[in-house]
Amino acid sequence: MFEEEDEFYDGNFNEDLERFERSLKGEQMGFLDSDQLDAILDHYLIHGHYSKAILCADRGTELFPFNLVFTLRKAQAMSAMGQLKEALTLLSQIEKRDNPTCEFMLTKASIFSQLRDSKNAIKHFKEALLLSEPEDKDEIYLDLAMEYENINDYNAAILILEEAIQYNVSNEVAIYEIAFCYDQIGDYPRAIKCYSDFIDENPYSFTAWYNLGNAYSKTENWEKAVWAYDYCMLINDEFSPAYFNLGNAYLSMDKYELSIECFEKCMELDGEDGLALCYIGECHEQLANYDLAKHYYHRSIEFVPELAEAWLGLGIVADLEGKTKEGIVLIQKAIEIDPLNASFHHVLAGAYEKLEEWDNANTAYELALELDPTNDEIISDYAQFLIELDELIEAKDWLDELPENADLNVLIDTLKAVVAWKLGNKETALFLLNHHIANDPESVKETLSLFPDLLDQSEIIHLF
Repeated sequence: MFEEEDEFYDGNFNEDLERFERSLKGEQMGFLDSDQLDAILDHYLIHGHYSKAILCADRGTELFPFNLVFTLRKAQAMSAMGQLKEALTLLSQIEKRDNPTCEFMLTKASIFSQLRDSKNAIKHFKEALLLSEPEDKDEIYLDLAMEYENINDYNAAILILEEAIQYNVSNEVAIYEIAFCYDQIGDYPRAIKCYSDFIDENPYSFTAWYNLGNAYSKTENWEKAVWAYDYCMLINDEFSPAYFNLGNAYLSMDKYELSIECFEKCMELDGEDGLALCYIGECHEQLANYDLAKHYYHRSIEFVPELAEAWLGLGIVADLEGKTKEGIVLIQKAIEIDPLNASFHHVLAGAYEKLEEWDNANTAYELALELDPTNDEIISDYAQFLIELDELIEAKDWLDELPENADLNVLIDTLKAVVAWKLGNKETALFLLNHHIANDPESVKETLSLFPDLLDQSEIIHLF
């Protein structure tokens, strides 16, 4: 990249630039050699003056017709202006007259990328790699990985990004992109191993510790997440995203005071933030500090009026304060903002239950399950809702229709056992419970705790 004060520049750049600028107004330019014109061209490209860059490139081609760098620079300026096909035409002219350079291949790859032709972009980025110097390879690998991401080939992108890091262990963008790719494929154990291996070699990379914390958070291993975020902040105590995510981890661990401290530190570094204020409100809600919870939810909405979580929080607090009808209005406001959030419909169902508006509650449960059919809490609460209403046949039919899911087998079979027992089919109930009690007694007991009358039955006690 050219700078006016570049010690290798032979001449007075500002004087040369003024001479060229005057020539654009019709004055005589005088003689400028190819290096001087190239420097002016670089200046225009760096500062986004693409029309002037094209004029300068044309002048360079006119004066030095065998110097193809001016044609290349013109193609770069045209691509920056969106004239992509015209730029490719210029590149094809260069290709007929000279062997391609790394810069040529990168320019061509970039144009194909802008055209969303990832196949050709990948091809030319790979060719650029073969022509590149070692110190440039990590950035080219990064561009190549982005193209694989564009075609949703995240496994290939990960392999490419690992190559980028081999060439430059400080390439933080590559580290973040690996995290993104692992998120997309949901392979958090591999992410954890990748970041752990990287940290073994680069223990002072706060971004690697941060991403390791994020990977642990995705697996809900909150203690390990806290450990990783702590190391991140030891290295860089002004990295606000780590405080924010640490606050979320503490919130998930029910450590509400610590969570509040983290969100406050995050805002101390970055200024007040609607989402951070909302989470502080949630912490106070969990601590039963309802006035403070409402205060922070309202402040959150001042920053982000359409923040659905804050409206939901206000609705939950109103319900907890015994103002369930008012709470329902606020919960519905949250749903209006984010209608596809199953948890919001789940909360609404619970509020309708409290008011004994059974039909509305049933509708809300059905919508929640339609949006998130594998949510164990919604399944459990809806089953309990139907059983308590003595809608046992409806509960049985619904549970029988649920698709097979290995993660939910214990829960669903236990709920089927409850329904069977209440329908008088004790043998079926005991059969369903027997296998799961032998393999996962705690999960069975947790579900049966919703129906304490069954836990008192001697036959079930005997199975435990």
